[in-house]
Amino acid sequence: MKGETNLNTLLKNINPVLNSGDYVFCSTKQIDNIDNNHIINFFKEKEGYTLVLLKSDADSYGLAYSCVMSWITLQVHSSLESVGLTAAFSKVLAENQISCNVIAGYYHDHIFVPKVSSKNAFKLIEGLKASL
Repeated sequence: MKGETNLNTLLKNINPVLNSGDYVFCSTKQIDNIDNNHIINFFKEKEGYTLVLLKSDADSYGLAYSCVMSWITLQVHSSLESVGLTAAFSKVLAENQISCNVIAGYYHDHIFVPKVSSKNAFKLIEGLKASL
């Protein structure tokens, strides 16, 4: 199933969802001792593995992190080849001094924002519909 590429259609159907939980980004050299069911996402870098985990799971594995984040999922099925969606939400977040870390899945974009800014970030992203 091919995802949407038209930016106006993507923004009209952005439908963000604020997932429950506290999330953290961690770095580790080994992942053999970490249950795959606890890993939300991972990326292998030359320095080691970057993991996205629930804060409680990171704590139980003794992994360090610097920022507690919230996870917003855009429910629109965006194509990996779409242009402008990431720019649209990152621009509005940046204009409001909210950092974001984005992970593109096959079907959806996932935005991690500082926990303290999650409600404001959600409203700003949701407000992109009205900007059309």
